[in-house]
Amino acid sequence: MVTSPDEARLAHLRRLRLAKDVMDRDWAEPLDLDAVAAHAGYSRYHFIRAFKGAYGSTPGQYLTRRRIERAEELLRSANLSVTEICSLVGFSSLGTFSTSFKKQTGLTPSAYRDRYVGRAAGVIPGCYAMLWYGGRDAPAIRSQAAGAAARGAEAGGPEAGGPEAGGPEAGGPEAGGAAAGGAEDSNS
Repeated sequence: MVTSPDEARLAHLRRLRLAKDVMDRDWAEPLDLDAVAAHAGYSRYHFIRAFKGAYGSTPGQYLTRRRIERAEELLRSANLSVTEICSLVGFSSLGTFSTSFKKQTGLTPSAYRDRYVGRAAGVIPGCYAMLWYGGRDAPAIRSQAAGAAARGAEAGGPEAGGPEAGGPEAGGPEAGGAAAGGAEDSNS
């Protein structure tokens, strides 16, 4: 099958977009460059060259920029330490995070927070931010909540007026527990 140069270019960009989508979806996870390149159907080194040619930065630079953008959001809106944010956005080293953050924004993470805190809609309690971004025990908490919801449905559910109804004894919104709005990750 003969394709025109334009069709070949579009197919090339589609394949790169598949890999970029993986990086956008799994930005907080440690990513294996070989696995990401495989999504595009390229070897590691060809993928790096092709990605840089299409997007103007290497896959590593792109991923770091995305992680810093998310760290900026958390620094403005969540009541978490810089170390917690560093971990949540996928950095394994606080030093690397701080250096990368300053290189991209011109400010250290702490200086950025001091300058921009209060400009967001409101500071989110750290426990909700950790749950939302999947930190610490988030998977265990989500599975416990799913199990409790399933047991509640079997036992008559929220109509029964028990803890499954979302009242304070269930850790619902009135108690400020994990069942409050925004705690579930709608992207999973």
